[in-house]
Amino acid sequence: MLRVLVCVSGGGTNLQAILDGVAAGTIRNTEIVRVISNNPGAYALERAKNAGVEGVCVSPKEYENRELFHEAFLKAVDEVSPDLIVLAGFLVVIPEMLIAKYRGRIINIHPSLIPSFCGTGYYGLKVHEAALERGVKVTGATVHYVDEGTDTGPIIMQKAVEVREGDTPKELQQRVMEEAEWVILPAAIDAIAMNHTK
Repeated sequence: MLRVLVCVSGGGTNLQAILDGVAAGTIRNTEIVRVISNNPGAYALERAKNAGVEGVCVSPKEYENRELFHEAFLKAVDEVSPDLIVLAGFLVVIPEMLIAKYRGRIINIHPSLIPSFCGTGYYGLKVHEAALERGVKVTGATVHYVDEGTDTGPIIMQKAVEVREGDTPKELQQRVMEEAEWVILPAAIDAIAMNHTK
């Protein structure tokens, strides 16, 4: 079984797609061992609880400095010995010591077709605002491995989504989630799980 830890900051719609995939058997050979949020009010923690998955909050606000927060975060990860860490809308920069320790075992979902509209400052609605401003006809989502850069790790999977005339950033965000993110993130986890033997 692939032991998966999901990190999320907000509503947790991608987390829900993963939980649903595991429940339905479309994500095979996988167990969600913990959900970590940096935000105590994240609805994602409620989603975890409803699915019988342990949810914990490790908030930077509870620590004097970044270093202590990083130590607590790493401890919360290490406690469950995950085979794979999934960043599903996690708005915290991952500490380098965690990237080094779990190299090749951390994946992220980004709401654009990397290398477009990615890197520092491109998250949430900002990505879709930039895509509309640029006038692209196609956008989408990317699942990639996490390295020390921002959205620079090797690409695992991408899915294109059409930009429609008159789209608002919110409408485009919703379509990218429904047509791309909720499809390729579970598919990528399933593919990794099926290659995982322990």
